[in-house]
Amino acid sequence: MNSRVADRIATSVFVAIAIVIVSVLVGLFSYILFNGVSHISLDFLTNPSSNVRAGGGIRDQLFNSFYILFITMIITVPLGVGGGIYMAEYAKHGKITNTIRTCIEVLASLPSIVIGMFGLLMFVNLTGWGYSILGGALALTVFNLPVMVRVSEDALRSVPRDQKEASLALGITHWHTIKTILLPTAFPSILTGAILASGRVFGEAAALLFTSGLSTPRLDYANWNPFVENSPLNIFRPAETLAVHIWSVNTQGLIPDVEDIANGASAVLILSVLIFNLGARLIGGFIHRKLTASK
Repeated sequence: MNSRVADRIATSVFVAIAIVIVSVLVGLFSYILFNGVSHISLDFLTNPSSNVRAGGGIRDQLFNSFYILFITMIITVPLGVGGGIYMAEYAKHGKITNTIRTCIEVLASLPSIVIGMFGLLMFVNLTGWGYSILGGALALTVFNLPVMVRVSEDALRSVPRDQKEASLALGITHWHTIKTILLPTAFPSILTGAILASGRVFGEAAALLFTSGLSTPRLDYANWNPFVENSPLNIFRPAETLAVHIWSVNTQGLIPDVEDIANGASAVLILSVLIFNLGARLIGGFIHRKLTASK
């Protein structure tokens, strides 16, 4: 077999793999959207859920999902980027650094149900908070922090060393070089890691079952005081997310329209993730152009 034939075979294999992946993805999305979009309406998005009667909505679950995502990313991104900066720029080669990197890899490979049990012990029982938004956000931070650290480290290491050395040669300090040269250049890759982490947060159910709970109190959306018990912004209240609600409806639902609610909620979940990802990329591209003065 000559090299030209081998090249054609390899190209065909990789194209076939790409087609299979895209086909599975399109088929899965099409199935979910085809069965669920017809059940999405303004009432479905703005009405609270019901445990006994038909026609319930997903208002509270949808808000809880975005709120937990927001709090989780506020905690995860600074810690993850800071850890990546340390591992890429400050950590010296040795046993300590290798141990830290091994711990990060082990933590990244833990199943979400294990993180949920850890969150139940640490953020529910030990703290005395009970099921809460903050407990769920902290558990998801533990879940996503290793990914954010590794992505940030790899993004910083991928920046050409010539840029860093040129900056240092001009007498610019190490931290100022990181802040003005390395981070802006690595920003697209870091943003991709943040988007991947946020997608895991939005669709996570197992870890939140044990930390944020399976219920949501009656919320007063006219009261935005975070210290009031029925305020949507209260981080110490239980909060059933959209992914948990889909699981709960399918396994424990007693309402007559279980299938319709589950299909509609699944379609909303998929569309929310897509819209969030596209929006994050557009905003990230705008910020990257501002930081690097590129067109």
